[in-house]
Amino acid sequence: MAANPVRVLIVDDSALIRKMLTEILSKDRGIEVLGTAQDPFVAREKIKLLNPDVITLDIEMPKMDGIEFLQKIMKLRPMPVLMVSSLTQQGADATLQALELGAVDYVAKPTQDLQSGLAEKCEEIISKVKAAANAKVRSGSERSLAKAPRLKSAPGYSSTETVVAIGASTGGVEALTSVLTVLPPDSPAILVTQHMPASFTTSFAKRLNAMCAIHVTEARNGVRVLPGHAYLAPGDEHLRLSRSGANYICKIAGQDRVSGHCPSVDVLFQSVADCAGKNAIGVMLTGMGKDGANGLLAMRHSGAHTLGQNEATSVVYGMPRVAFEIGAVEQQLSLTQIPKKILDICVSEKGKAIRV
Repeated sequence: MAANPVRVLIVDDSALIRKMLTEILSKDRGIEVLGTAQDPFVAREKIKLLNPDVITLDIEMPKMDGIEFLQKIMKLRPMPVLMVSSLTQQGADATLQALELGAVDYVAKPTQDLQSGLAEKCEEIISKVKAAANAKVRSGSERSLAKAPRLKSAPGYSSTETVVAIGASTGGVEALTSVLTVLPPDSPAILVTQHMPASFTTSFAKRLNAMCAIHVTEARNGVRVLPGHAYLAPGDEHLRLSRSGANYICKIAGQDRVSGHCPSVDVLFQSVADCAGKNAIGVMLTGMGKDGANGLLAMRHSGAHTLGQNEATSVVYGMPRVAFEIGAVEQQLSLTQIPKKILDICVSEKGKAIRV
């Protein structure tokens, strides 16, 4: 028997966007567009009446903006929400706020030629709506309770030689925030690839840096990789780990899609396997698809420790699942267990366990 179609409500103040999203989503037999709403007040009534599986939500709307409406949704009736936002700096900041509030994912509106630009995103929009329907959505109170205290490094701890590589996609904003904000300032050097366009990675790095004890920046070519720092792959370019003499450095190069993405987690993980070997830790967080699975396997074969986020705490258990199934994951852990495990691996043989 065929699965029931994903039932979608489109919320956007633009009649053109509502029409185009309806046409795009209606092309897929696995999706049913229940209706549209031009503002959150109409949307609220249609949610009660139609009980959709997924909402697509514009950020800039009259009467009540998308962020305020999302807050109400996550408080009163948590459900999968796919944000539709602009690629401007303001749009990037608002979208990241929405993802932190519990939105599953986003679709970036083209900056030019909206009609053909959205049509080119047809496959992306359909796949993200379907992924959102199967995503785990937590209420605001549940996310608050899940926040862990910052960790402290124990005697005998040393992060000097260790490099941590982290990959994430759908649900990654919340997951990366959870991991990085609890790490102490002397944590090992961290390289991160999160699937995001360029304007978003700049904003995300700044937001993380304001919340973390470690220093978080968007990676730049040739920058030395240091403990206590995290380097986020810039959108639309690949991040690799490289060497310059005795030092690790960031290498930024290439805009080709690898495993369907740029930046690609596979590219980062493979470079860490080649460059750092057993002195590395690979971490696969929540995400749709399989990018990073083969790279994480290469890391494990090179002697690195490899961790995967478990199904119970992943917003979308796609990338971690594929990595686990091919034998790339040494240990699956909950999101809150991963930071402590990273530090535990860095403890010397004489070291103690991490204390909170």
